[in-house]
Amino acid sequence: MPSVGMKKLTSLFKPETAEQAPSKAQEQERRIQPRFTTQFRSTFSGRNEEGQGRTLDISIGGCKIESDMKVAQGNTFECRLHVPGLDWPIRIDEAMVRWVEGNTFGLAFSGVRPEELTKLKTVLANLDQDE
Repeated sequence: MPSVGMKKLTSLFKPETAEQAPSKAQEQERRIQPRFTTQFRSTFSGRNEEGQGRTLDISIGGCKIESDMKVAQGNTFECRLHVPGLDWPIRIDEAMVRWVEGNTFGLAFSGVRPEELTKLKTVLANLDQDE
C-alpha cells in the first residue's frame, strides 16, 4: 500500500478478462500511453525477493522488464529504473506484475511519488524527442 505523500496512479490498463497472459496483439490493443524502447538497468524487490533486469520499454504507467528472476502475475515490487544520465535511479514505490511471458514481464506502476513521476515524465519526453 503506498505511503502518505505518494500519488496513487489509476490503472492504465483495461481489466483482465482471462487468467492467462495476453497475447502480443491483445497487449498492443490495451496500451493507452505511448511506450518507448529502452535498455535501462532495473532492480526490483518485494516480499523477501529481489532481482535485477533490463527495462526493454517504458511508459508513464508501466514497463517491460527482462530478468532471470521468476515472477508471477499479481506480484508487487518496489522498482528502481537506472536511467543513464540521471544521478539517482527513478524509484517506483509500487508496481504490479500484469503479465509474464518467458523471461519478460510487464509491470504496471501503481505507487509513484510526485517527484519521481516528474523525473519519469522528463525521461519520457527526452525519449520522445530522440525518436
